[in-house]
Amino acid sequence: MKDGWLTAAEMAKTLDVSPQGFNKNVRTYGWRAPEKMWRSDNPLGIWRPAEEGGGFEYHLSLLPSRVQAKLLAAAAPAAEPSRDDAKAGAEVAEMWAWFDRQPDKAKAKAKERLSALDMVEALLRNGQKKEVAVPLVAAQVGVAVSSIWGWYARVAGRDRKDWLPFLADRYAGRTKEAEFSFEAWEAFKEDYLRLEQPTLTACYRRLGELAEQNGWTIPAEKSVARKVEREIAAPILVLRREGPDALKRMYPPQDRDRSCFHALEAINGDGHIWDVRVEWPDGEVTRPVMVPFQDLYSNKILAWRVDKSENREVIRLALGDVVEQYGIPDYVWFDNTRAFANKLLTAGAKHRFRFKVRDEDPIGICEQLGMQVRFTLPYSGQSKPIERSFRDFATDLAKHPAFAGAYTGNSPTTKPANYGERAVPLDTFLAVVSSEIAKWNARAGRRTKIAQGRSFDDVFAESYRKASDQGLIRTATPEQARLWLLAAEGVTTNRDSGMVKILENSFWAEFLLEHRGEKLMVRYDPQNPLEGLHVYSLAGAYLGFAEVREASGFASADDARRHAQARKAWIKAIKAQANAERTMTAAQLAADLPLAEPAPVPETGNVTRLVFGNTALKPQQLPDQDEVMSAFSAAIHRLHPVSEI
Repeated sequence: MKDGWLTAAEMAKTLDVSPQGFNKNVRTYGWRAPEKMWRSDNPLGIWRPAEEGGGFEYHLSLLPSRVQAKLLAAAAPAAEPSRDDAKAGAEVAEMWAWFDRQPDKAKAKAKERLSALDMVEALLRNGQKKEVAVPLVAAQVGVAVSSIWGWYARVAGRDRKDWLPFLADRYAGRTKEAEFSFEAWEAFKEDYLRLEQPTLTACYRRLGELAEQNGWTIPAEKSVARKVEREIAAPILVLRREGPDALKRMYPPQDRDRSCFHALEAINGDGHIWDVRVEWPDGEVTRPVMVPFQDLYSNKILAWRVDKSENREVIRLALGDVVEQYGIPDYVWFDNTRAFANKLLTAGAKHRFRFKVRDEDPIGICEQLGMQVRFTLPYSGQSKPIERSFRDFATDLAKHPAFAGAYTGNSPTTKPANYGERAVPLDTFLAVVSSEIAKWNARAGRRTKIAQGRSFDDVFAESYRKASDQGLIRTATPEQARLWLLAAEGVTTNRDSGMVKILENSFWAEFLLEHRGEKLMVRYDPQNPLEGLHVYSLAGAYLGFAEVREASGFASADDARRHAQARKAWIKAIKAQANAERTMTAAQLAADLPLAEPAPVPETGNVTRLVFGNTALKPQQLPDQDEVMSAFSAAIHRLHPVSEI
């Protein structure tokens, strides 16, 4: 390109068409008409004969404006930007940033104005004078001629690529602010920014009383409302009027990707109070507390227990069910409450926020089994995925038809009209909850990132099987499973039978005969004590398992007969065992005993003790030794017949 002129080949290359295609456009649009030839008296001409090599040259005004700008920029010599250029560039950048924040309506209006200016520029390139082109375009787009001249004034000295933001209306709005005494504003903020959340109208009314008393100047109430919105940041307003918890909710929650786990690698547990009145076996009616544990990978509820309150025993037993049924997880997230942070479970954990940590504390069960304990923040549903399942339990399961009349509502203000009509028996409540949780786990169409339309059961089963094949599932030994049972020390066995009594139930096993009348330690499930006891010595050695012996009716002949038969069979078995251990009879033992010779009569001395009275004795005949032994043997045989030996 030389001085803004290009050959036909250069024009074709710039427009990305063939030379034949460009020449066709020249003929179609009449670009090489005689009146459009450039001469000294026609400086707006768009073609001229080539200075060298023949042919024709065409002015770059034929090209689109963006192509013209690109060619001129490439042909212009590089120059160091001046300070004014840098300032202008910063201004343009600011205008583009401002324009980006404007609503679509304002942007569309600016684009219409830019289109009108482009129409004027096109007429100018075709030889029209600006004084003629502006009225023509104004009439065509339906605006005043002065408007187009005003738009040109806005973009004067700007590059065409930067015209758009300068054509948008930039209203300054109201800049004058009503007079407001500094002391009055501070007093108003102190009254308004309180956790009691007083209304703005009430605060303004009190402000008026203070202003009249102290001679302050205050604006109208609406002006104060605008000042609050303008000068007090939303986070500060929420913190001062709603508290830290509300402020915490303003911060976006962490998007935790749980696909990094496999099934059973990490679980979380929490307590949930049911909105259902339940009647317990002792007659007490309360809202039960459930402690479930959920697999973090699949969202499946693995195990749960129910009690009257959230306590360490129900938590320990629920976690024990997970260990016994599925295996030992690597990580467990507990709610940061005193019940979950009990030392029996978590002593030895590195990060515990409850109770005093002492070096002499015994190691908790979780630490013994290699489970890393993590504690979530109290009342923070964002850090406990199990809270999502609680919402389903509260909205759907608690309103099950089986609980009709026993539903309490989730707050004192949402009590149903039939509140307190009935209480569900505990057995019924547990059966319904067990069935509904199983359905909840098996429900297809889950939309989590991992489930992708499958059920929680399917997701857990697939991952659990793969983890098992890779040896990633740690199963608990029988000894480890017994760690979760309740320990009761100082249980004294019966001195005759060795029987143990716990919670009005009797337990017995044959090994207890070796520990009659001793103090032992037992472990059992307090919610299912009839399953039996694991018996330990006080030194901690495992002795065995004792089964429950059911109490029978006092007048039950069948129970008495069965008990007598069982006792007779047991006695017979013991006799057989005792006889099997005998290697000789009592007669054999007596025959083998050595016979002792009588001691010799000592010789009398020189001194004799005088005897007074009738000293004559009736002569007695001693029995024969063989007769004595025969009588002894006969007596032994009478006591122990040969058939019993």
